[in-house]
Amino acid sequence: MLEVEVSRVNISAHKIERKTDFIAQEAPLHIFLNQAHYATVLCSPSQLRELAVGHLIAEGVLKSTEDIHDIRLEEDGKCVVRLKPGIDAERRVSVSQPFARLVVSACGSLDYWPLSKLIDRIDFPRVSSGLVVDAAILSESVRRLNFLAETFRKTGGVHIAALYSSSGKLLALSEDVGRHNAVDKVVGTGASAKLDFSNCFLASSGRLTGDVVLKAARVRIPLVASIAAAIDSGVDIA
Repeated sequence: MLEVEVSRVNISAHKIERKTDFIAQEAPLHIFLNQAHYATVLCSPSQLRELAVGHLIAEGVLKSTEDIHDIRLEEDGKCVVRLKPGIDAERRVSVSQPFARLVVSACGSLDYWPLSKLIDRIDFPRVSSGLVVDAAILSESVRRLNFLAETFRKTGGVHIAALYSSSGKLLALSEDVGRHNAVDKVVGTGASAKLDFSNCFLASSGRLTGDVVLKAARVRIPLVASIAAAIDSGVDIA
């Protein structure tokens, strides 16, 4: 986040005050698989390694962090993910998405296809889990998101995603200007920490759209919840 000078209108005092305030940032992250450009994601410039890993896993390109040989972040916003020998990166990408993408923070993309047109091309994972979460724990965990998120408290300009245990213990938390990115970051954080996703639930500040729910399903997260609402595509995927 950036600290900037702003004019604050105090309506009750009928005056304008000059003060400093914080605003959320947005910058491009160029993800390369081996030497090929896979996607450019407009995102908050934090947890970039986790974003790249989480995005590739949640989009079905990588099965786990075990597919990765190494990751290199460069100053120009380029993140190179080298896969282990024997993994066919081109085939993985073609199964996930047959073209390079620009992912904007508004969570759409210039080449976006609605899920209704892709339904016969998607391998929907069936999530089996014995996870049981008390309704009060679930409600409280979602309610706490805005209080736990420092960037949100200072800017009001980001989304939050978190992973919790069934007892309500916070396992990972991420913030980003895009709700999809926040989910990718928290998935990448969890994957890097070798969390068992089948024993976690995902809490988000963003609407539960089909693609967000599908990200959770791909990594075997059995339960998703949000401060906001679910929409029809999210319900269909679930």
